[in-house]
Amino acid sequence: MNPALTIRRSRPRWLAACLAVLVGLGLALPAPAQRPLAGLQGGQLGEGDLARGVTIVIVWASWSPRGKDIVERVNAIQRGWGGRARVVTVNFQEDRGTVEGFLSGKRLAVPVYLDADGAFSKKHAVTTLPGLLVIQDGNDAFRGRLPDDPASILNEILGPGR
Repeated sequence: MNPALTIRRSRPRWLAACLAVLVGLGLALPAPAQRPLAGLQGGQLGEGDLARGVTIVIVWASWSPRGKDIVERVNAIQRGWGGRARVVTVNFQEDRGTVEGFLSGKRLAVPVYLDADGAFSKKHAVTTLPGLLVIQDGNDAFRGRLPDDPASILNEILGPGR
Protein backbone atom coordinates (compact mmCIF):
# COMPACT_ATOMS: atom_id res chain seq x y z
CA MET A 1 0.00 0.00 0.00
CA ASN A 2 1.20 3.48 -0.84
CA PRO A 3 2.09 5.41 2.40
CA ALA A 4 0.74 8.68 0.97
CA LEU A 5 -2.68 7.08 0.56
CA THR A 6 -2.59 5.82 4.14
CA ILE A 7 -1.97 9.36 5.46
CA ARG A 8 -4.78 10.82 3.36
CA ARG A 9 -7.21 8.16 4.56
CA SER A 10 -6.34 8.66 8.22
CA ARG A 11 -6.51 12.47 8.16
CA PRO A 12 -10.33 12.66 8.26
CA ARG A 13 -10.36 10.24 11.22
CA TRP A 14 -7.69 12.27 12.98
CA LEU A 15 -9.61 15.48 12.35
CA ALA A 16 -12.85 13.92 13.60
CA ALA A 17 -11.08 12.65 16.72
CA CYS A 18 -9.68 16.14 17.44
CA LEU A 19 -13.10 17.73 17.01
CA ALA A 20 -14.64 15.15 19.33
CA VAL A 21 -12.03 15.97 21.98
CA LEU A 22 -12.65 19.72 21.61
CA VAL A 23 -16.40 19.26 21.92
CA GLY A 24 -15.88 17.02 24.95
CA LEU A 25 -13.78 19.72 26.58
CA GLY A 26 -16.35 22.40 25.82
CA LEU A 27 -14.02 24.10 23.37
CA ALA A 28 -16.32 23.81 20.39
CA LEU A 29 -17.23 26.80 18.33
CA PRO A 30 -19.72 29.10 20.05
CA ALA A 31 -23.37 28.67 19.16
CA PRO A 32 -24.51 30.94 16.37
CA ALA A 33 -26.11 34.19 17.42
CA GLN A 34 -29.85 34.00 17.77
CA ARG A 35 -31.82 35.67 15.01
CA PRO A 36 -33.44 38.94 16.21
CA LEU A 37 -37.16 38.81 16.95
CA ALA A 38 -39.37 40.85 14.63
CA GLY A 39 -41.48 43.53 16.27
CA LEU A 40 -45.22 43.59 15.71
CA GLN A 41 -45.02 47.36 15.20
CA GLY A 42 -41.67 47.17 13.38
CA GLY A 43 -38.16 47.02 14.72
CA GLN A 44 -36.34 44.04 16.16
CA LEU A 45 -35.18 42.69 19.50
CA GLY A 46 -31.74 41.11 19.35
CA GLU A 47 -29.09 39.85 21.72
CA GLY A 48 -27.33 43.22 21.61
CA ASP A 49 -30.47 44.94 22.90
CA LEU A 50 -30.53 42.58 25.89
CA ALA A 51 -26.82 42.92 26.62
CA ARG A 52 -27.14 46.42 28.07
CA GLY A 53 -29.10 47.42 31.14
CA VAL A 54 -32.18 45.68 32.46
CA THR A 55 -35.01 44.37 30.31
CA ILE A 56 -38.22 42.93 31.72
CA VAL A 57 -39.64 40.43 29.24
CA ILE A 58 -43.10 38.95 29.52
CA VAL A 59 -43.53 35.87 27.31
CA TRP A 60 -47.15 35.12 26.50
CA ALA A 61 -49.61 33.53 24.07
CA SER A 62 -53.22 34.47 23.41
CA TRP A 63 -54.38 30.87 23.85
CA SER A 64 -53.01 30.63 27.39
CA PRO A 65 -55.83 30.86 29.97
CA ARG A 66 -53.57 32.99 32.20
CA GLY A 67 -52.84 35.33 29.27
CA LYS A 68 -56.32 36.75 28.76
CA ASP A 69 -55.56 39.83 30.91
CA ILE A 70 -51.93 40.15 29.78
CA VAL A 71 -52.36 43.73 28.52
CA GLU A 72 -53.46 45.02 31.92
CA ARG A 73 -50.74 43.07 33.73
CA VAL A 74 -47.99 44.27 31.39
CA ASN A 75 -49.18 47.88 31.49
CA ALA A 76 -49.00 47.76 35.32
CA ILE A 77 -45.40 46.53 35.11
CA GLN A 78 -44.58 49.32 32.66
CA ARG A 79 -46.08 51.93 35.00
CA GLY A 80 -44.21 50.59 38.04
CA TRP A 81 -40.78 49.78 36.64
CA GLY A 82 -40.62 51.22 33.13
CA GLY A 83 -38.50 54.14 34.32
CA ARG A 84 -35.71 51.80 35.45
CA ALA A 85 -35.94 49.00 32.92
CA ARG A 86 -37.10 48.44 29.38
CA VAL A 87 -40.33 46.43 29.38
CA VAL A 88 -41.20 44.31 26.34
CA THR A 89 -43.41 41.36 25.53
CA VAL A 90 -42.57 38.31 23.45
CA ASN A 91 -45.40 36.35 21.90
CA PHE A 92 -44.78 32.61 21.90
CA GLN A 93 -45.21 30.84 18.56
CA GLU A 94 -48.24 32.63 17.18
CA ASP A 95 -48.49 34.25 13.77
CA ARG A 96 -48.70 37.99 13.32
CA GLY A 97 -52.42 37.93 12.42
CA THR A 98 -53.38 36.02 15.55
CA VAL A 99 -51.43 38.43 17.76
CA GLU A 100 -52.85 41.49 16.02
CA GLY A 101 -56.38 40.08 16.37
CA PHE A 102 -55.90 39.40 20.09
CA LEU A 103 -54.53 42.91 20.71
CA SER A 104 -57.11 44.67 18.54
CA GLY A 105 -58.83 47.40 20.54
CA LYS A 106 -56.42 46.98 23.48
CA ARG A 107 -53.78 49.52 24.40
CA LEU A 108 -50.58 47.67 25.19
CA ALA A 109 -48.00 50.24 26.31
CA VAL A 110 -44.91 48.20 25.38
CA PRO A 111 -43.52 46.63 22.20
CA VAL A 112 -44.48 43.12 21.12
CA TYR A 113 -41.89 40.84 19.53
CA LEU A 114 -42.71 37.58 17.78
CA ASP A 115 -40.98 34.36 18.80
CA ALA A 116 -42.43 32.49 15.84
CA ASP A 117 -40.20 29.43 16.10
CA GLY A 118 -39.87 29.39 19.90
CA ALA A 119 -36.06 29.76 19.78
CA PHE A 120 -35.99 32.76 22.16
CA SER A 121 -38.20 30.99 24.70
CA LYS A 122 -36.14 27.82 24.46
CA LYS A 123 -32.86 29.71 24.89
CA HIS A 124 -34.19 31.36 28.05
CA ALA A 125 -35.85 28.16 29.33
CA VAL A 126 -39.35 29.59 29.46
CA THR A 127 -41.48 26.66 30.61
CA THR A 128 -44.77 28.32 31.56
CA LEU A 129 -46.95 31.02 30.07
CA PRO A 130 -47.10 33.77 30.79
CA GLY A 131 -43.47 33.80 31.74
CA LEU A 132 -41.38 36.52 33.31
CA LEU A 133 -37.74 37.08 32.39
CA VAL A 134 -35.57 39.77 33.84
CA ILE A 135 -32.42 40.11 31.78
CA GLN A 136 -29.64 42.18 33.27
CA ASP A 137 -26.65 43.01 31.06
CA GLY A 138 -27.33 39.95 28.89
CA ASN A 139 -27.78 37.48 31.77
CA ASP A 140 -31.02 36.04 33.10
CA ALA A 141 -31.48 37.59 36.56
CA PHE A 142 -34.87 35.89 36.93
CA ARG A 143 -36.94 33.44 34.92
CA GLY A 144 -40.19 31.83 35.90
CA ARG A 145 -43.94 32.15 35.88
CA LEU A 146 -45.37 35.67 35.77
CA PRO A 147 -46.92 35.94 39.23
CA ASP A 148 -50.21 37.77 39.78
CA ASP A 149 -48.19 40.40 41.64
CA PRO A 150 -44.59 40.51 40.37
CA ALA A 151 -43.65 43.34 42.74
CA SER A 152 -41.55 41.25 45.12
CA ILE A 153 -39.44 39.83 42.30
CA LEU A 154 -38.99 43.14 40.52
CA ASN A 155 -38.37 45.04 43.78
CA GLU A 156 -35.58 42.62 44.63
CA ILE A 157 -33.85 43.18 41.29
CA LEU A 158 -34.70 46.83 40.54
CA GLY A 159 -35.69 48.34 43.86
CA PRO A 160 -39.21 49.38 44.89
CA GLY A 161 -41.61 50.41 42.12
CA ARG A 162 -43.81 53.45 42.12
